[in-house]
Amino acid sequence: MSRTVTLVLVDADGVVRGTLPPFEARMPYWQEASDVVAAAKESFGLDVTVLRLLSHERPAPRGGAVTYLAEAAVLPAELGPAPELDLSPHPRRAAYAEPGGPAETLRWAASALAEAGRPAHTVAHQQRTWNLSAIWRLDTPAGPVWLKQVPVFFAHEAAVLRHLGRGPHASLVPSLIAGAHGRMLLDHLPGDDLYGAGPDVRDAIAGDLHAIQLTAATELDTLRALGVPDRRGSALVRFCADVVAAHPEHTDDGVRALVDGLPARLAEVAACGLPDTLVHGDLHPGNARGDAQRRVILDWGDCVLGHPAFDILRLTEQVPADDERLLLDAWVRRWRAAVPGSDPARAVELLRPVVALRNAAAYAGFLAAIEPTEHPYHADDVPFWLAQAAEAARA
Repeated sequence: MSRTVTLVLVDADGVVRGTLPPFEARMPYWQEASDVVAAAKESFGLDVTVLRLLSHERPAPRGGAVTYLAEAAVLPAELGPAPELDLSPHPRRAAYAEPGGPAETLRWAASALAEAGRPAHTVAHQQRTWNLSAIWRLDTPAGPVWLKQVPVFFAHEAAVLRHLGRGPHASLVPSLIAGAHGRMLLDHLPGDDLYGAGPDVRDAIAGDLHAIQLTAATELDTLRALGVPDRRGSALVRFCADVVAAHPEHTDDGVRALVDGLPARLAEVAACGLPDTLVHGDLHPGNARGDAQRRVILDWGDCVLGHPAFDILRLTEQVPADDERLLLDAWVRRWRAAVPGSDPARAVELLRPVVALRNAAAYAGFLAAIEPTEHPYHADDVPFWLAQAAEAARA
């Protein structure tokens, strides 16, 4: 599956100059910019920076015909007609999605590298841009460095990485060179992103996070002061109740009963004895990178304060039943050893139906925080997870 891409070009002043003819991009994922940039260079000799999604043929990612706003410092002599666009500022638009925004971020990166005593970057390669992040690879004489920028609702990520990087498990998280205002410079990590990892690697990832969480359980006040959202107890109840109240068309009596029973359910979870801690929030294998010797857990923007069972339930999604059982058994053993007398297995079973509600609420939060043209990335996620919650409630 590929994308058919149309680029509406603006100049450095943000003035729409015209449209390039449609071309094919290799990867179907709408947020991937590297292949769009490469194809524009190969087909038209243009250096472009993708800013944001404008329109799309399919109702949800991925593939199909998509149109982006892109910036080019040098424009071709001939372009297709400029469409009518409203380019006025939007209060929920990410800074990196505005004309001039990426250039400002790259200037920050150059200054931060210099301040850190690192070699200046020679070439910047745009990798990805969408409402959750913009990512660049910066080639330097000493090797690549990664530049990441996130919207305001993920702005605590740099502070969390800085905090974890000063602790006893610094080797398990990306090394932060600099971070400010949602921007981060990160050292390159060897190895591969661990998408599709088998049970042994997943269990190793779970073990790595367990070590982090044991320490983090003693640092909740510090983490909250760094801006990590609180999803414990009554805060989690409100978080889930709000999404159900806002989407009555996607809820039924079972889901409402599940929400009504959350305080009692969470009290039972607390009685299982495990501490609240730093929850990664999106612990799938693709958010870890490494090789046979070392793994690093990436992408901490979704992290919250909450129950550690949420992470193992994410890590065991869509795995064969036998593998799930092995992973859960290993997770339970770790926590029983760390907290004698606790009942991690019961905590997992109590929280299974809550996962879908929590996910629906998280995606609803994204939708409330991003501009409408970016909604297609997440619009289907809220009804999907509310349907999963209904199924869990029936079970």
